[in-house]
Amino acid sequence: MDLAAGLRGRHVLVTGASSGLGDHFARLCAGCGAAVTVAARRKEKLDALVGELREAGAPQARAVALDVADPDSIAAAFASLHALPDVVVNNAGIAEGGAAIDLDLAAFDRVIDTNLRGVWAVSTTAARAWRDAGRGGVIVNVASILGLRVAGGVGPYTVSKAGVVQMTQALGLEWARYGIRVNALAPGYIGTDINREFFETPPGQAMLKRIPMRRLGRPEDLDGAFLLLAGDASGWMTGATLPVDGGHLVSGL
Repeated sequence: MDLAAGLRGRHVLVTGASSGLGDHFARLCAGCGAAVTVAARRKEKLDALVGELREAGAPQARAVALDVADPDSIAAAFASLHALPDVVVNNAGIAEGGAAIDLDLAAFDRVIDTNLRGVWAVSTTAARAWRDAGRGGVIVNVASILGLRVAGGVGPYTVSKAGVVQMTQALGLEWARYGIRVNALAPGYIGTDINREFFETPPGQAMLKRIPMRRLGRPEDLDGAFLLLAGDASGWMTGATLPVDGGHLVSGL
């Protein structure tokens, strides 16, 4: 089965697309023939990405400013879209590190507002639009293996991602009647510019040894699972969370 064909001609909205996995997923979707709308707070970075996508043969690429923690921003972004998206990728996320006992409540709120409340707000906005239009849609939430197990020093992040996993199940159940499918991708540790230096340190190397495949994931390692969840090949899947983590979740305790 050609998983890429499932996105051909579709309109995909990707949040948090100004860097990291959001940027990667936007390029992946455009390469599969989708009309991509990239969304984030940093509009200047989005404009640069759109320029690159168009040069690469994706003339329908567009950018929209969107702060998932701001309901007014979400409403304005959806109102500005040239067409309803067929697929919404909830990728925007942040982390606040440190021992939970030392973190103030504002740090917790920032993470929850973006990673959990933001996913809820974008998802419900899309779902209402699809319901009112009498059509279905697809939501892919980017969760994390830290929503399924925990690690020290990232308490608010793990709580937010566990909430995304539960939200995926709850909304998948509730919205199946509307033809709206909601699934989640749960990446393990993926090498990016943000964390690459850490994984070269002794603590980072020790963490890598706990991954059964003994290496960091690459963004492209997520492509197969992402295309499955975003396209028609997963037409009878909803409420599911799919880990892609080099076996990290099944490693020994």
